[in-house]
Amino acid sequence: MKSDRPSPQLSLQRPELLAPAGNWDCAKAAVENGADAIYFGLDRFNARMRAENFTEADLPQLMTFLHRRGVKGYVTVNTLIFPKELAEAQQYLRTIIAAGVDAVIVQDVGICRLIRHLSPDFPIHASTQMTITSAAGVEFAKSLGCQLVVLARECSLKEINKIQQQIALQETSLPLEVFVHGALCVAYSGQCLTSEALGGRSANRGECAQACRMPYELIADGQVVNLSDRKYLLSPQDLAGLDVLPDLVKSGVTCLKIEGRLKAPEYVANVTRVYRQALDGVMEKLEIPNPLTPFPTSVGGIKAPLSETERGWGRGQSDQEHYNLEMAFSRGLYTGWFSGINNQELVHARFGKKRGVYLGEVTRIHNEQVTVKLEAPVKPGDGIVFDCGHPEAKEEGGRVYAVVFKGKEAMLTFGRNDLNLRRVHIGDRIWKTSDPELDKQVRQSFAGENPQFQRPINVEIYGEVGQPLIAIARDRLGNIVQLESAISLVEAHTKPLDTDRLQEQFGRLGNTPFCLGTLTNHLSGNFMLPVSELNRMRREIVVQLEELRSQSKRWQLHSDVSFQDLLPSSSPSSPLSPSLIVLVRNLKQLQAALKAGVETLYCEFEDPRTYREAVQLVRQAGQQSPVPTIWVAPPRITKPGENWILQQVRASEADGYLIRNYDQLQFFAADRCIGDFSLNVANPLTADYFQQRFGLERLTASYDLNINQLEDLLTSSPPQWFEVTIHQHIPMFHMEHCVFCAFLSTGTDYTNCGRPCEKQEVKLKDRVGSEHVLKADVGCRNTVFNGTAQTGAEYVQRLIELGLRNFRIEFVNETPEQVSKTIHFYSQLLQGEITGSQLWRELKLQNQLGVTRGPMGVSALRS
Repeated sequence: MKSDRPSPQLSLQRPELLAPAGNWDCAKAAVENGADAIYFGLDRFNARMRAENFTEADLPQLMTFLHRRGVKGYVTVNTLIFPKELAEAQQYLRTIIAAGVDAVIVQDVGICRLIRHLSPDFPIHASTQMTITSAAGVEFAKSLGCQLVVLARECSLKEINKIQQQIALQETSLPLEVFVHGALCVAYSGQCLTSEALGGRSANRGECAQACRMPYELIADGQVVNLSDRKYLLSPQDLAGLDVLPDLVKSGVTCLKIEGRLKAPEYVANVTRVYRQALDGVMEKLEIPNPLTPFPTSVGGIKAPLSETERGWGRGQSDQEHYNLEMAFSRGLYTGWFSGINNQELVHARFGKKRGVYLGEVTRIHNEQVTVKLEAPVKPGDGIVFDCGHPEAKEEGGRVYAVVFKGKEAMLTFGRNDLNLRRVHIGDRIWKTSDPELDKQVRQSFAGENPQFQRPINVEIYGEVGQPLIAIARDRLGNIVQLESAISLVEAHTKPLDTDRLQEQFGRLGNTPFCLGTLTNHLSGNFMLPVSELNRMRREIVVQLEELRSQSKRWQLHSDVSFQDLLPSSSPSSPLSPSLIVLVRNLKQLQAALKAGVETLYCEFEDPRTYREAVQLVRQAGQQSPVPTIWVAPPRITKPGENWILQQVRASEADGYLIRNYDQLQFFAADRCIGDFSLNVANPLTADYFQQRFGLERLTASYDLNINQLEDLLTSSPPQWFEVTIHQHIPMFHMEHCVFCAFLSTGTDYTNCGRPCEKQEVKLKDRVGSEHVLKADVGCRNTVFNGTAQTGAEYVQRLIELGLRNFRIEFVNETPEQVSKTIHFYSQLLQGEITGSQLWRELKLQNQLGVTRGPMGVSALRS
């Protein structure tokens, strides 16, 4: 939000504070605690399908409420959309645009195209689900018609600043939004296939099952690594950007987003209030005028006893704020990736669930009393839990009945039969999980019908004797009203209308959404007007401003267009016989694939320098007819300053490149390219955009599609555009978090970890005993591959009949013998010599790969 007077640093602006709302109470909690905007989902196509969400019928009332309070409303349409859903999505979008929503937050490339086709001016925000980590990603979003980009959470402040510099130089600038607080996904948003792989519940469809919050064992070279009580190896602490707010403002980000559409209204109120006050404080220090009034003194900030924890926020942030945030929801609070990578800090691994404020350690248990060495305040009524290092088991806990303080220790008494003290031990950690006093104050902040958070209006007063008094009122959104008094001004003998008197009368704005910001008195004389008339004018200002605010946005909306206008034209099916493509992850696998006579080879190696040797191996196999082609894959993620990796990849002089992200679309634009699964091609509008705009030779269909959706994609687009992966260990988590560095070294990043990823074979063992392969790439990003290979062999014949000719199989850590056998079976399958069911049984019995049918099946069956 721009200020009214020029800032001393022109590049600085006041970031919008964006709060989550899973229901009406959350929306109200956000508004009454100072949010500038809220984001919310409706009952379809949003990435938090477990939230209560709003309905399309709620939209007019909700948008009127928000706009009357000077708050914007953004709808999340941040999932992939399947081909048969395009008609429904189109109607859904028409409803959203017509309701005067301020913007939609979108993941799907095809949906961005559809919105722009329906409306040339309706704002689109590129979701964090689009995995944008660079200037090239911002440029891609701009080309789609997006007006704002939500950066990946993994971007550091240094990288955000670099992106800002690059997009300014390239004249592709868009406003940037970042997450400032809340739960951190361990995987890159839009690139997590874990829930899909393990349970057929796609995170790209709003159905994340939170497998990252589960315990795992670390297995290195076949041996379980003893990590003591560290079991939650993939569960990051929650993000808290409070400490780096000044740096975020200086970076020029336009919007600060709080995560939490599944959270309670108390969480929304508490966290929004903390960030509203902290942001206002930062703005004051940076001398940027504040468009929002401080909290009314009658309401006051949310107060609770100050935390005595040693972890202060620094930079003048109080322990009060830290305490409130931890009580709102906390798995531990950390600045995430803002300050760069620190693999020893991001994931403490001791628990994956809400804890609260650390109260201290048990030092004595005697006579039904527990003595604790205090690290934070405690009082009767507080809820606590005892942490004995086994968060997966039932934990003892309850309400504190009485507290006796002895120096820095406190003796806690609990209600009779509230807990079993035999299960509490000296040395156990105690967490405060509930503070009823704080909860009550938080709830009061959004209770009742009257507005509690007020936004300022500025009033100017004009007039001459014998003429009406003129009042002009402006809010910070640009709404202006002008009123004249019904009574003319007369000379005053006593109590003239001086500035103090005018401020007193026009400042009586209790129970309205407004408070008086500035009042400028242009009266040049001693005039008088009845108080009743001043009060009438003030009330009329409120009525007219509210009316102006609540008028819905009038976006352009074409009635005579349809998604069908954007569908690709059909083309004759290919007469070619089916082709087998093999992706290998080491040189031995490549040699086995070459011996098996494979004609199209993909390589994805941890070290791209090895690609030169791979290309030479293939070129030396020139006696094959036809000569095989080799395509090599750059890493999934490219961040600012990482083009050297892409240069290494191109130096291999392969026949072509597997494209994973927006940087690679740019970098390899003059080369032969195939789009990989990470581009999330799930419908014909997305496919057509990549195919036509970037000239990709083929596209890999999204791994979120089941067989019916895949058939719909192939029948709504030319099938020769696509390849389908029919055998693979699904790449479940793809993450900035390096498990090798965090748990097999004491280092913080690649500069001091000793590179255990180059020395040890590592797997993660889950609760059901499955061992999932862990690999690092050249950028030190980790991928967890499903330990069980999955196959779509039973559907191959149907796909061939639909015109599909390119079938991919992938290997991770298979031996050359397993590679040869698997290629042999799939070659037989494509030649019609065996059926999909026969192949499935053969692989399962002979190779003991534990192959499952996988998510391509309408109901994924675990073997």
